[in-house]
Amino acid sequence: MQDNTQTLAWIDENQAFPPVDMAWGARSPAPGLLCAGSTLTTRQLQTAYRHGIFPWFSPGQPVLWWSPDPRMVLTLSALRIGTSLRKTLRQFAKNNRSQIRVDTAFEQVIRACAQSPRAGQHGTWIVPTMVNAYCALHEQGLAHSVETWVDDQLVGGLYCVAIGKAVFGESMFYRQTDASKIALCALVAMCRAQGVTQIDCQQETRHLARFGAAPVARTNFLHALPEQLAREPIKWNFLPLYWSALMNESAGSP
Repeated sequence: MQDNTQTLAWIDENQAFPPVDMAWGARSPAPGLLCAGSTLTTRQLQTAYRHGIFPWFSPGQPVLWWSPDPRMVLTLSALRIGTSLRKTLRQFAKNNRSQIRVDTAFEQVIRACAQSPRAGQHGTWIVPTMVNAYCALHEQGLAHSVETWVDDQLVGGLYCVAIGKAVFGESMFYRQTDASKIALCALVAMCRAQGVTQIDCQQETRHLARFGAAPVARTNFLHALPEQLAREPIKWNFLPLYWSALMNESAGSP
């Protein structure tokens, strides 16, 4: 859609999503907006992610579904880690009071992300409906948290959706400097070790661009998606060996 006069499709729980090429275009008031509805179920979430669609809405709004063009993607071979962060990662890996944990505090992580809105936003898009739906998706083994712990305290982390080897980043938070960045690097290390080639970042931000994420055409993103979805699921654990692989790779060096 390319103008402000186009209406927005409304779907109920049992309706299929419209084709993504019906999403509002660059000249619309909300580029990438595809449709709206009143429900957010795990079945809808699974279907949405398999078709390059995700929910994003604010308190008081209906459930809004999006498929932006272009799509922000972090190609893992293009990861950029600056000198300062690389030093922080090495120190973290050597500190026996610091740990990366996976899926031990999913609800804590998503609620912490809800309290830490994205830069430039007022309030949060991780409303109670979203928290409940993604916690249910986590119970089904399709949403995961990567957590940064220091002295048995959760100091940062992120959550994501993963189907097969398609990984969709959602949100991150930190309570100590670089704690969310450490979690992101841990996720990248796990993904690289298991043959994942990219992480969907959904929408363009300067923060993600600093790590090497870049916009790609939606058609290209969707073309690669089915093969990723069909592959063997990731094993969600974390081992120190992953750090060694990340530190020793030349790709992404400053």
